[in-house]
Amino acid sequence: MKKEIVANGIHNYTPPEEYVPPRSERVREHLEWFMGLKLGFMMHWAPGCQLGTYESWPLSDGDAAWSQEDFTWADAETCKRQYRQANRTFNPVKFDPAGWAKLARECGFRYLLFTTKHHDGFCMFDTDTTDYKITGPDCPFHSDPNADVVGALYREFRRQGLAISTYFSKPDWNSPFYWAPQFGPAPTRNVNYDVQEHPELWEEYVRFTHRQIRELCTRYGQIDVLWLDGGWVRPDNLGQDIRLGEIVEELRAGPQPQMIVCERTCGGEYENFITPEKTVPDTALSVPWETCTTVGEKFSFHYTDRFKSGRELVHLLLDVVSKGGNLALNLAPQPDGALPAPAVRSLREMGAWLNLFGDGIYGTRICAPFFEDRLFYTQKDGEAFAFFRYDELPRLPDRLALHLDLPVKQAFCMRTGEPLHLRATGEGLVLDLREVPMGGAFYAEGFRLALA
Repeated sequence: MKKEIVANGIHNYTPPEEYVPPRSERVREHLEWFMGLKLGFMMHWAPGCQLGTYESWPLSDGDAAWSQEDFTWADAETCKRQYRQANRTFNPVKFDPAGWAKLARECGFRYLLFTTKHHDGFCMFDTDTTDYKITGPDCPFHSDPNADVVGALYREFRRQGLAISTYFSKPDWNSPFYWAPQFGPAPTRNVNYDVQEHPELWEEYVRFTHRQIRELCTRYGQIDVLWLDGGWVRPDNLGQDIRLGEIVEELRAGPQPQMIVCERTCGGEYENFITPEKTVPDTALSVPWETCTTVGEKFSFHYTDRFKSGRELVHLLLDVVSKGGNLALNLAPQPDGALPAPAVRSLREMGAWLNLFGDGIYGTRICAPFFEDRLFYTQKDGEAFAFFRYDELPRLPDRLALHLDLPVKQAFCMRTGEPLHLRATGEGLVLDLREVPMGGAFYAEGFRLALA
């Protein structure tokens, strides 16, 4: 039985000691590159956003206790039907893929993690497997030039130099091969029939899933990461084996030889990095990992969502990066295709900070002691970086003690470029900050440390 741990997140995540590196050298090299990107723009978006409720989850009665809390205007069955039929009114006329991509680059993001299909089965790409898709005839948006949302986003984000991580749900609650209608209502998130008794039906589902993954990985250019959600779909849970290895190895032998795969929470050779959700590990990890969390409070669009400030986002990023991880930061677009203005302001605040201090974030790796009190450490290419987190009012101490085991020969203020006086003492490497001018160093100050 696979051991799991919980750390204040929504999901369990695979223990670092059970991590299995990819066998392919090319994938390992690509993974090392990907872990240097540090900041991903994650987006959950589908027609159900019009209802301002959780994405997909209200359809699962086994998860009704929390997921149907927003169903306040009608009974649950009526609301589920309205959710299913939201594609018939989805017309995001303000969708601006080029504008989203430009914003992402300006705010310091280095890759896109977009939900091509969530558990509800609605496809935001032009698939041949179903009409329950953004380009389907029932969807008013199907005639828009950017109706293939995935294609439009991948094109524009690549133009801005960002990498592509493809979110795909292994379970599909719209597929007649997963929640099969002949077996009645689906009581849980799992398949609603016995896979052993109906192997032919499950085989149809495997073929269906492989076709969709193949479409995403052959029609839309280079896919840097195939990010697979729905960790309960696995062989040791009701026999839900989608034979992932078959399609992954087919794609790696063909158009995607470098493709990283993240079969999250499942462990093994196809979970190439682990994914804490809405939490950050307590300690630095030496294996690849990515925290996925939100700019607001929810992954899906809610009309009443409250968004984190730029200060909160920068402090979150420092916490993640100092522990060796990537941060996939989710923002859900509005039903009309625009991005929520308060969230955009926070992202721009984070981007302004990264414009000054990003050299100590991107391409870095962990650096002991990693973090302490209000200090966060990183390193790369013969340099180390120390970040001092400000409270609400930015104020530097006269002297700052750093407890690095590395030999430092010179220190600089990243914001001004000016050298700093430093000396080794019994309490550590002490920086004299009395001459550092205040102003402009919002959220955290950064110091560049040249190593001997």
